[in-house]
Amino acid sequence: MHRLRVATLNIWNRSGPWEARLALIRARLEALGPDLLGLQEVLEFEGGGARSNLAEEIAEGLGYDSAYGMGHELRFDSGPALGAQAGGEAEAKERSAPGRLTFGNALLSRHPILRKKVHPLPGADPGALARSLLEVWVRAPFGVLPIFVTHLNWKLHEGAIRVAQVRAIAAIIAEAAPIEDEIFPPILMGDLNAEPESDEIRFLSGLATIDGQSVYFADVWRAQGQGAGATFSPQNAYAAPIHEPARRIDYIFVRGPDRRGRGKPLSASLCFDTPEGGIWPSDHFGVVSDLWLGEGT
Repeated sequence: MHRLRVATLNIWNRSGPWEARLALIRARLEALGPDLLGLQEVLEFEGGGARSNLAEEIAEGLGYDSAYGMGHELRFDSGPALGAQAGGEAEAKERSAPGRLTFGNALLSRHPILRKKVHPLPGADPGALARSLLEVWVRAPFGVLPIFVTHLNWKLHEGAIRVAQVRAIAAIIAEAAPIEDEIFPPILMGDLNAEPESDEIRFLSGLATIDGQSVYFADVWRAQGQGAGATFSPQNAYAAPIHEPARRIDYIFVRGPDRRGRGKPLSASLCFDTPEGGIWPSDHFGVVSDLWLGEGT
């Protein structure tokens, strides 16, 4: 094994024709075969003795471990029956039972998950939907991997909030996985809701210093991608009604490469980016990258 395949996808929660989208996401995931898949807009419901999680639905039977981290809780009066069959008695019972619905990030891993931690991010005023960073440590045959999955504030004018969020993320990663450690360089992925020219992405990419703070993570698309790489595009029938221009806002970053060359991006391309029978996997396209594991692997 000389490469680690990493992918990320905002799954658009349970919007649109979810059951058809779920089947398509699962089929595309099986064909793509990433070692790690970061997911955003994941819903988890607990209530009435039941529990449902969209990441686990995607992973079922495909050989992945799953870790979930809440960003914020969604308020509602009855359960959404995430996994129930429409019209059935089980769905009616679950819908009548109060419960807790949360929105967050997840990681699917072909390798065992050792532990996870959820970090709140700045920007959660009373009218905002809180965001978080999911930290997951994975045991792979070639060593322990630190993985981070996030989803930043989405509004176009909230660049200042996203700057505060990426600075917090950089500090969290630096503390959890110090540069001098011998572990694999940390991987950061997710829907950052910011274009490559923005302050927040330039900061992460080592192209901007903010208040004396600087970091460097390799943007796999900048390193190996071809073309604009838009991941939110009016070409997607589910994104078109938003009337936004095509933008690259979904990313895979890896700190380094380190002195052994580990983490060097070898490829970058879009994934989950074509429809089937009029159904698209999500309103976002995904990103997939192969990372070099270094000499001797």
